[in-house]
Amino acid sequence: QVHLVESGGGLVQAGDSLRLSCAASGGTFSLYPMAWFRQPPGKEREFVAVISRTDSNSNLSDSVKGRFTISRDSAKNTVYLQMNSLKPEDTAIYYCAKCKSPYISRLVRDYDYWGQGTQVTVSS
Repeated sequence: QVHLVESGGGLVQAGDSLRLSCAASGGTFSLYPMAWFRQPPGKEREFVAVISRTDSNSNLSDSVKGRFTISRDSAKNTVYLQMNSLKPEDTAIYYCAKCKSPYISRLVRDYDYWGQGTQVTVSS
């Protein structure tokens, strides 16, 4: 069973930066795309960013494009989400997830393993 553990969340002010990490174990991490999703309070889980298995392609939601960057280090079995210029609307629980197939996706249904989540709170 694949195990994903997120870290790096916290309470910050608008305009600050955070870097989230997701450590993976128990599976073929390097063979599948990895993604970040988030769930704001009272809302459904939504796509944030995804990166391909080769680190040659990535995709970000329009709401974070230009502010967030996704990356991965296959040697360390870790995926990162660098978040800059944070806004109050970025407040959510952030989840790391592994894609079922080798092809990147923005859909929750295409991911089979999830981390426990890490809380990001941005004050105005």
